[in-house]
Amino acid sequence: MLGTFSRSDWLLLVIFSAVVLTLPWTLEPIGAAYPDLLQKFAIYGIFAVGFNILFGLTGYLSFGHAAFLGVGSYAAVWSFKLLTMNVLPALALSIAIAGVFALLIGYISLRRAGIYFSILTLAFAQMSYNLAYSVLTPITNGETGLQVRAIRKSAEVSLRDGDVRIIDQALGIPEVGVPITNLFGMKMSGYPGFYFCAVLLIVCFFIAMCISRSNFGMMLKAIKSNQNRLNYTGIHTRPYLIAAFVISGMYAGLAGSLLSITDPIAGAERMQWTASGEVVLMTILGGAGTLVGPVLGAGLIKYAEQKVSSWNEGILHGAFSFLPEPVQDFVVEFFSFFVGEGWHLTLGLMFMIIVIFLPGGVMEGFRRLRRAFANGASPPPRPVATTTPIAERD
Repeated sequence: MLGTFSRSDWLLLVIFSAVVLTLPWTLEPIGAAYPDLLQKFAIYGIFAVGFNILFGLTGYLSFGHAAFLGVGSYAAVWSFKLLTMNVLPALALSIAIAGVFALLIGYISLRRAGIYFSILTLAFAQMSYNLAYSVLTPITNGETGLQVRAIRKSAEVSLRDGDVRIIDQALGIPEVGVPITNLFGMKMSGYPGFYFCAVLLIVCFFIAMCISRSNFGMMLKAIKSNQNRLNYTGIHTRPYLIAAFVISGMYAGLAGSLLSITDPIAGAERMQWTASGEVVLMTILGGAGTLVGPVLGAGLIKYAEQKVSSWNEGILHGAFSFLPEPVQDFVVEFFSFFVGEGWHLTLGLMFMIIVIFLPGGVMEGFRRLRRAFANGASPPPRPVATTTPIAERD
């Protein structure tokens, strides 16, 4: 599989890794270098990269990937409550359970294509969301959410209110204060938590590259190009689609487990349809079918969510202080609709502009700029000398 990698692929991987690992310094000028936001960049980047394996390569649009995100979160918290605060069992358990859940949903949903497939995935996600709030309350703790607690002193205490952590107790690992997730003693909070998520993002990006460059990835692209023609040639496409759906669901489960690792709580709101719609926006905004695009889309949306939503009229007055007071008041009044609680208007406007003028997302804009610079740097074509044939004599 690695033999299909070209020099440009390895260069892309090296540049991507360098950019991700240096984010705490490169994002400092725009105020996005604090650990919580950096962790979200990496986690939702993994979520979007996994979603792109399904949507970007096959063209199958799922509106239910938030279900796998939520399942991964719950599985990770239960791992912390039952086994250990070490993150490795939580990662393995979340990926495995999300993969099985994706196999069940994909096996049914992929009997249909197009809008019917999208509606089926949305229905499954909403069912999962409502079950987490009602029937499965003993497992999910309902609207309160599932949290990591101190080790219970008595078996009479419910598992929702007290943990057992079998492995930690068997190894005699002391527990002081609030339980904190760790990787063999290294706490998964702050910048160590970000770098753990960043390394996993690089690994997931590399796996996505391998899939995209492999024969399996070429088959997925062929399904997107013309699935009917493949069926006519005798190729059964459904196993490829199920495999892509399961891999994509496992990526979502990994992202969900990382959300619980950096903040040990799981709630049903992570399974809501808005979370599924958010990853669709991330992928389209960055560029569906590209490798880097979904990560850029995730970063843009999370930055807008954290920064634009925190802006208020005071910040706007400071930004437009150079204007005369009457004009300044009008401008601040106008832009106040797009910041704070109205940040979704900014996101919607940005999404409309991208879809209308750059249907291929931000990556298409980069490609256009590269072509423009390449055409401007290349010398104009030299005129070709032509000869006029001599007229034949009578």
